[in-house]
Amino acid sequence: MGTATLTAPEQVTDTFPINGTDFIEFYVGNAKQAAHFYRSLFGYEIVAYRGPETGVRDKATYLLQQDKVRILLTTALRPDHEIARHVDKHGDGVKDIALWVDDARRAYSLAIERGATSAGEPRVLEDDHGEVVIAGIRTYGETIHSLVERRNYNGLFMPGFVPFAGRGKSEGVGLKYIDHCVGNVELGAMNKWVQYYAQVLGFAQLISFDDKAISTEYSALMSKVMANGNGRIKFPLNEPAKGKKKSQIDEYLEFYQGPGCQHIALATDDIISTVTQLRDRGVEFLRVPATYYDTVIDRVGKIEEDLAPIRDLGILVDRDEEGYLLQIFTKPMEDRPTLFYEIIQRKGAKSFGAGNFKALFEALEREQDLRGNL
Repeated sequence: MGTATLTAPEQVTDTFPINGTDFIEFYVGNAKQAAHFYRSLFGYEIVAYRGPETGVRDKATYLLQQDKVRILLTTALRPDHEIARHVDKHGDGVKDIALWVDDARRAYSLAIERGATSAGEPRVLEDDHGEVVIAGIRTYGETIHSLVERRNYNGLFMPGFVPFAGRGKSEGVGLKYIDHCVGNVELGAMNKWVQYYAQVLGFAQLISFDDKAISTEYSALMSKVMANGNGRIKFPLNEPAKGKKKSQIDEYLEFYQGPGCQHIALATDDIISTVTQLRDRGVEFLRVPATYYDTVIDRVGKIEEDLAPIRDLGILVDRDEEGYLLQIFTKPMEDRPTLFYEIIQRKGAKSFGAGNFKALFEALEREQDLRGNL
């Protein structure tokens, strides 16, 4: 099959309306240090805080923001807490990919009716600025989707948080919004979760890649991309495929101890500027061979950007029927080879860089080999 592009049927009514990604919450071993890491390297502003000083006795959470990207970093304050057990098993990683909805009660009821498992019934959080309604459903591994309704709230973020009191200057690097979140699942589970997103959340399959499309000499994987009705939420789902050696998905599943969020793609309007700043602050990126750039223009056609800085930074380029995109991938954010980031700029393209898969996965395999995990 190779690559099959599937056009989603035109929907008269979005059966599960979602406005966008509300936030992504990470469970981490030390939220205070992680917050300063993300501020220093990625330019996030530390906006708000919740913890013992605000009446929460068992955990601490920092809210970081850059344009429309919001992340929560949460740590347990005692070793027997469920968050501490999560971090002990998985390392630092994504717990919650929260979805912004107009009516959390209705969305939750509809999801449960369609077969979702509850991760928390609707509850109302209130303060002087109004109320936020939040519920939750489970997805692959221990990951959840909170359903967040904030139409009656005009406060900082949500009740329980206070403005961050610490000092320190934050300078953004041009991150705009979350383009997509990629989940890794075990062998044979991809279609189960494809069906889940279609049945429960009304998503449609955009693109499918089999092990012939995503393969190298040593390893392979399979992937399907699911998207919601308005296209604002895109969830590629990966599973390993048989190969001569261990795939990047196998490595992730081994070190994360199960399914989870593999990477988060962050959109920018100027990838050259964003990646230059990230590189200069110490973010490490995967590199493809220099020969990749000998033929890239022949393959993708004319682009507006100067090729020299693209080559210097190691940015990848691909084109589809709608336009082209530029993308680059970081090395893992923790010592465990699990979560990493993609920086992406879309110039009309709606795809995910299929023309770069071989070069990218060979780069990933070189890193796996250095770790002794190929």
